[in-house]
Amino acid sequence: MSALLVAAAVVVALTRRHELVTAVHLIDDVRLPRLLVAAGFEAASLACLAAVQHWLLRAGGARIRLRVVGAVVLAANAIAGALPGGAAFAAAWVFRQFRRRGAGQVLAGTVLVVAGLLSGLSLFVLLMAGVLAAGSSGPVAGVRPVVIGLAVVAVLVVGLAAGLFRFPRVRRKARRVWRRIGLRSRRLWDIEQALSHLVRQVRTTRPGIRPWLWPSSLAVLNWGFDLACLVACVWSLGIAVPWHGVLAAYALTQFAGSLRLTPGGLGVVETSLTALLVLYGLSAEQAIAVTLLYRVLSYWMLQPVGWASGLGLTLSRGHAGPDADTGSDTGSAPESASESDKGSEGPDDDSTPDSRV
Repeated sequence: MSALLVAAAVVVALTRRHELVTAVHLIDDVRLPRLLVAAGFEAASLACLAAVQHWLLRAGGARIRLRVVGAVVLAANAIAGALPGGAAFAAAWVFRQFRRRGAGQVLAGTVLVVAGLLSGLSLFVLLMAGVLAAGSSGPVAGVRPVVIGLAVVAVLVVGLAAGLFRFPRVRRKARRVWRRIGLRSRRLWDIEQALSHLVRQVRTTRPGIRPWLWPSSLAVLNWGFDLACLVACVWSLGIAVPWHGVLAAYALTQFAGSLRLTPGGLGVVETSLTALLVLYGLSAEQAIAVTLLYRVLSYWMLQPVGWASGLGLTLSRGHAGPDADTGSDTGSAPESASESDKGSEGPDDDSTPDSRV
């Protein structure tokens, strides 16, 4: 699949030489101060991503400095963007770095999972906003009912679950079922323990739902600042911003890039973003110039910075002992989840899955 996409990109480049040459001339006339603003937005986007993981680590009891988490995020971004299947390698590398610096095994994995969920939900919110802002006409008009329907279903499910969990009997029943599942799978039990610890820690220090608004807002700002970088790239080239469609074009492009068909979404992001910008009013030359400039700031320039950060972290003396788990790794499954579960047995040691998340 990756080879086919690269071959298609080469064919497009050969058949669209005139547009590419014109796009390069447009980039030659870029306003440097405005381009620096775009770079600042991209830096703010990465800072928000690091702040989400830093907040989750601190909520779980791990004390890792924000600048260290930022360096880990930069390095993971470079790994994910340079290698086939880079997202998996990046996640494993981040996991090891957090472990070296005192985060518990399960806490480190839980932070990655929760941060990924917040990021995915935030991108869906932006997509919904973009589809609504684009109106009933345009290239995304056909998916508008689907996106709105999914949003309504998600709100109803969350609302129903929140309403039901207000009843103690429902909470006890759900907890009993989950623990029965956890007794049969060590990994599920570890996930439950880590999530429970994270929620308890937040409730103890900052009770209520309000504290979770901060990491959720940071996850939205991560995408929002990256979108601002794209808008600033359009602005730096002296091109009128297609406000009615730029949010939808950006969100759809990010969803396409998240499929990881190629390292860093190479070819996929460029093709998707260029095509959508053309559909929303830019000429082919303008769309290519904007896309190239945006990718230089959001991908190519971050690669050497990320690899340098990764090298520095690898050479630094991070430490984590086997009992340094502040995220309750050492908790074991209870002998029984409830009075009715006394005869249940935990998972056999031989069948315990790999603990890496």
